[in-house]
Amino acid sequence: MSSMSSWGGGANSGSGEGLANRADASAGAALPEDGPNPSRSNSRSEPWPISTLNAKIKGYVDKLGYIWVEGELAKVSGGNGRLFAELRDLQIENVVQVHSWNPAGLEPGLAQGDRVVALIKPEFWPKNGKLSMGIQEMRKVGLGDLLERIHRLRMQMAAEGLTQVKQPLPFLPNCIGLITGKDSDAEKDVLQNARLRWPEVNFKVVHTLVQGEKAAPQIIAAIKQLDADPEVDVIIVARGGGAFGDLLVFSDEGVVRAAAATTKPIVSAIGHENDNPVLDDVADLRASTPTDAAKRVVPDVVDERRKLGEAIARIERSMMAFVSGQESFIAQLRSRPVLANPYAFVDSLNEDVLRTRQSLRERFAVLLDQGVLTLDHLKTQVRSLSPQQTLDRGYSVVRKPDGSVISDASNVKSGQKLAIRLAKGEIDATAD
Repeated sequence: MSSMSSWGGGANSGSGEGLANRADASAGAALPEDGPNPSRSNSRSEPWPISTLNAKIKGYVDKLGYIWVEGELAKVSGGNGRLFAELRDLQIENVVQVHSWNPAGLEPGLAQGDRVVALIKPEFWPKNGKLSMGIQEMRKVGLGDLLERIHRLRMQMAAEGLTQVKQPLPFLPNCIGLITGKDSDAEKDVLQNARLRWPEVNFKVVHTLVQGEKAAPQIIAAIKQLDADPEVDVIIVARGGGAFGDLLVFSDEGVVRAAAATTKPIVSAIGHENDNPVLDDVADLRASTPTDAAKRVVPDVVDERRKLGEAIARIERSMMAFVSGQESFIAQLRSRPVLANPYAFVDSLNEDVLRTRQSLRERFAVLLDQGVLTLDHLKTQVRSLSPQQTLDRGYSVVRKPDGSVISDASNVKSGQKLAIRLAKGEIDATAD
């Protein structure tokens, strides 16, 4: 079994809120930090007597007061209202001797192996230097207490978001890590069913305890080992069901957090349908049984071959339909006039070029004729307006030496030089 402290209660928390409150009310303070300092009150030259040492120890122990503890009952003996036993830690090898002289504070039927919570009073006896743990009250941890702690842990995991994030499983893992009990039915189920589905599948199996107080540390170490292995693609934690108490390790907080922290997908295959452990909530996949885990993690080679054949057949049909469609399309293209006679397009354009060239020639000829007519008309106009025509009829133009034309005789002075332009030639004259 795993420690109940990993389910939300502390080592001193007891099994419920009432016990916790009583512990808070009755338990004393922790050990003080102001113990004897050899440099001030004790030295080699001034050693303490044993009575002083024992008195100091008794003072420290008395300050602890009443304390709630939890553990496994072992080596039970006694009778006539007396009880002598050991309380073992649920996770590590730690033991404390306890006794009781008060049968009224003990739950009837306590036996070796019971998981209990006890209210104890540590006492130190200076006379003989012995420490005793007197039991004031002791009772079994009941099913209701366990269910309450599991529920609190489940709610805590959900509040932290560890139950929402799920990694997808690889389609075909190269190597599967398997955590299970040695020579267990769960191991055989996973290996046999996986290899029936895919004979080439590889496994790395880590054997651990799957119940009891030593199981949780082994499972945590196995999860971390397989998660760190680069060859492992997915991890399966498998157990073939069992009673409620046998599955408590899979609701251990350390195991649950280790599973939630993996970088690789993890599959929970505990095989308990009624009361699924908290590991099922944080796992990336919950399998109902180890056999179901093998079927969910490894594909069926026969089914995959069938699917592959169907896929190949679909591809072939699609390719044939595509090729047939392309052949029909090419036949349609070849039947078109432009492809039946590739030069038809060139001939058509050549005829267009010839027609356009002839049209341009005709238009250019018309433009030339119009230009000739216009030019002749302009020549006639220019000739009719030319001064030379006037000169040819016997007129002349008289100009001053500076070239200005004289149109008024009053503007000419006697003896002024004149230039007279005739129809042909020019003469110089002097005004008189």
